[in-house]
Amino acid sequence: MQTLVSEIVTSFVGDAEALVTGFGRTVLRAVMAPVERIAAASDVAGVLARRRAAKVRRAQARESRRSQGARRGPFRCLGSLGQLT
Repeated sequence: MQTLVSEIVTSFVGDAEALVTGFGRTVLRAVMAPVERIAAASDVAGVLARRRAAKVRRAQARESRRSQGARRGPFRCLGSLGQLT
């Protein structure tokens, strides 16, 4: 019985934390929107666009390395099971 109560409390705390985090991100985006517009308007050399593109390329490279690593070795047929965890 005690584990059920602790699971309910843990679940409630996790949900409350996710709600506060989501609300905080929404407020932060609303507050930072004018600053982002000013930064984009004053970006003459295209530095921000290059940074965003580099960030996307790094994320894609990281994802491709991660997917390739799961398909190597004698157990490569089980590589897709890593996505279940």
